[in-house]
Amino acid sequence: MSKIVDFQCTYVNSVGINKDAVKGLHLEFPQAYKTWQGMAQLALALKDYDKTEFCELPFCHTVEGEALGGHVNYGDENAGPRGEDYICITAEELLDLPEIDYSKGRIAEVLKACQALQDKGEQVVLYISGPYTILNILMEPRHIFKIFRKKPEQMKLIFDKLQREMLRYVEAAQQAGVTMFSYGDSTGGLNILGPEMSAKTVELFTYPFFKRVETILGNESLLLLCPKTAFALLGTEKAVWQDIDLGAPINYFSACQKVVGKTKFVGQMCVKNREFVLQNGIVKTLELL
Repeated sequence: MSKIVDFQCTYVNSVGINKDAVKGLHLEFPQAYKTWQGMAQLALALKDYDKTEFCELPFCHTVEGEALGGHVNYGDENAGPRGEDYICITAEELLDLPEIDYSKGRIAEVLKACQALQDKGEQVVLYISGPYTILNILMEPRHIFKIFRKKPEQMKLIFDKLQREMLRYVEAAQQAGVTMFSYGDSTGGLNILGPEMSAKTVELFTYPFFKRVETILGNESLLLLCPKTAFALLGTEKAVWQDIDLGAPINYFSACQKVVGKTKFVGQMCVKNREFVLQNGIVKTLELL
């Protein structure tokens, strides 16, 4: 097996909203994080402020964990939503959590905001959280790692449960008009898990999850992986790069738009790096093996 290479991310700790971006909008926080109207307005304001080609939703990594029953502190414009206290200690408690109801709560508001923006002709990128980011809202990390080490069969059941929920989320989002997704797991990187647990996570969760995602993504849909996840798949020999030459220098997101329909996955750069330009005009797509 090849060695997993880490990607040095500079965006993992970016929180809050730039006050200049929402000046004059009369948005109230944290209410703007809770309703589809507030989310849509905020997404448009950030798109204009950042001079990007897309609206990104949501504005935190707590939506899926909250929908599973987690407690969230909604914060304000300076510090966005974050986990408040943990609700699970054991694997059994995690496995007993009810399925997500995508018709209610904040996760439903996110989907409504996606639909509203798509109806206006906006390009929406919906962020999907990875398993450790979701679990971090529900359970203290030391308990998660203890389950992984001492009860790997239960960890697999937890991963399977999260896979089912995330696949249902992708399907619900596609029904809301979303064609572009981004995926990351900020608390599940190589620098946190270490090489052995990272490789095992690819085997138990990451690879089987994306193989299933590949079958449900529409032909005009694309998933932008965090490079940390892409490098984990490459390092465990579960994927390879495939180059598409676009013929001229181009910024990363524009390149991603141009390869829609030609691939399902990209992942060489973080979508938050708005200024990144592919100087050679070559975008690297990810092919699962």
